Amino acid sequence: MSNILTNLVRHQLERYGADREAFSLIDLDNKRLISTGWGDFSAAVDKVACALEILGLQEEQMVAVFSNNCPEIVISDFACFRNRAVPVSIYATSSPEQAAFIVNDAEARFVFVGAAAQYRAMRTVIAQCPSVIKLIAVDESIVFDNDDNSSIHFSKLLELGAAASQNCRDEVERRTAMATPDDIATLIYTSGTTGQPKGAILTHGCFNAAVEMHHRRLDVLSDEDTSTCFLPLSHIFEKAWTFFCLSEGMRVRINPEPKRIQEGVKIARSSCMCSVPRFWEKVYSAVQEKIGSMKGVQRIMIERALKVGAKRNLEYVRLGLKVPALLEMRYRFYDKNVLSRLRETIGIPEANFFPTAGAPLSSTIVEFLHACGINIVVGYGLSETTATVSCYPSVGYEIGSVGTTLDGVQVRIGEENEILVKGPTVMRGYYKRPEENAKAFTEDGWFRTGDAGRVDHTGALVLTERLKDLFKTSNGKYIAPQAIESRLGEDRYIEQVAVIGDQRKYVTAIIIPAFEALKEYATKHNITFTSMEDLVENSEIRRFIAERIERLQKGLAGFEKIKRFTLLPKEFTIENGELTNTLKIRRPAINLLYADEIEAMYC
Repeated sequence: MSNILTNLVRHQLERYGADREAFSLIDLDNKRLISTGWGDFSAAVDKVACALEILGLQEEQMVAVFSNNCPEIVISDFACFRNRAVPVSIYATSSPEQAAFIVNDAEARFVFVGAAAQYRAMRTVIAQCPSVIKLIAVDESIVFDNDDNSSIHFSKLLELGAAASQNCRDEVERRTAMATPDDIATLIYTSGTTGQPKGAILTHGCFNAAVEMHHRRLDVLSDEDTSTCFLPLSHIFEKAWTFFCLSEGMRVRINPEPKRIQEGVKIARSSCMCSVPRFWEKVYSAVQEKIGSMKGVQRIMIERALKVGAKRNLEYVRLGLKVPALLEMRYRFYDKNVLSRLRETIGIPEANFFPTAGAPLSSTIVEFLHACGINIVVGYGLSETTATVSCYPSVGYEIGSVGTTLDGVQVRIGEENEILVKGPTVMRGYYKRPEENAKAFTEDGWFRTGDAGRVDHTGALVLTERLKDLFKTSNGKYIAPQAIESRLGEDRYIEQVAVIGDQRKYVTAIIIPAFEALKEYATKHNITFTSMEDLVENSEIRRFIAERIERLQKGLAGFEKIKRFTLLPKEFTIENGELTNTLKIRRPAINLLYADEIEAMYC
């Protein structure tokens, strides 16, 4: 069996021809797409592959990629595959120390640095990284240090490859022909909510299986679809999804700045996009706010449209039932005159397929988006399973679940209701971590996910909690903080939440408000403030947030409800150690950094 990724670019060139768009860069400043066809993509991969061979890259060696999303890192990945080498992604937001840890752990020979920030970070620690022989700078504007005699720009790499000898080209071809499914395709380093990150070994066989499984499951997709790539390509969700899209011939639009994704989506106008729930929580909050400001006929129209959309899409289409003719006629009217305009405002006029995973997304938001005609596909997966374990099927999905397992993946519920996984997409193990591997797998070879869940009566997988996050109050009650945090995430005035309560007598929370929305509210209600500190300490603001929290907690057991909370005037950040590179809360860090604020809530 050949490796899908090793030969993907050439195969697609043969299939589609040179001029067909493979991917585009979203030019945010000029509001346009800069397209690259399969011909130029293939030529660039060949040049970089040859250049790396000339510079001394050997088969099975590691190449670190420390960059924001850009076409060059996609090209670099496939150039590594042609050499039977291993690209290892590092989040662009990583600190110098975090980057050095991964570079040293993988013993990377080369490091692609995307922008000046990544170049500066690597230069800070380069003396501590003995395996590295060269930095390759993607951004042409990077000015190398005076004492840096080894770094080169990506453009020079292309020039070097273009001038490669026939012997070099033959060697790259030999390596490509020798590739096997057992070769390592990449190491995905876990974000490390506790302790140092570990590199999950994903082989080409893992990606072969993942692409084939998704091809069978995702039958609503075709090579006429386009996908916006905005999650970091160092995240397994985006990496595996982008590889799948390219393998299907879908056009990929690369968003280079995650914080400008709202702009990027409107420029790309894609029919698909994988994302984490926070993106959709913000969309939901913004739409709800807009609806709340409507009056008269406009308000009536949107409410009726959503009611008809919910009935048609959730009660009939979701279950594979024939839609009654009158309901279908009403839906078409409201879709044309109301819902399509709403989707246009978001930037997804041709909405087709939007997978989301990585954290819980409330059923309220899922139902709302489907009512709008946005096909949100909730799924579940991990770095260690080459992303997807389960996701909504096209028909018969259960809202509140994370869908059914992909064909070829097995799930078993173990002790403490832990979800165990087995299948061809499960990692080989953690790189150079025999002790961790012993903990990660059961004696009979099932991978321990660390997540608790159950399989419901329809065969859908339902997540209940993250076992590492689960805590118990001093009254002996178990609390799943993520479930509470996802509820509060629906609110437009709440940006981030950390639920507290381990071995405490009740549950509390540290809350980061959505500052702009809160300032608008304060101004509208004549609440004076001179700083965010003033605002979060204002009694009227605290009362306002408390009322919203109480509404959001409706239906929770008394012991699960947040009794007290602290509003902070600044957001949690990766730089301060409060968040992982995948934007998950580092609970031990929160407990340490805000120990005084937490203690005050229990006085």
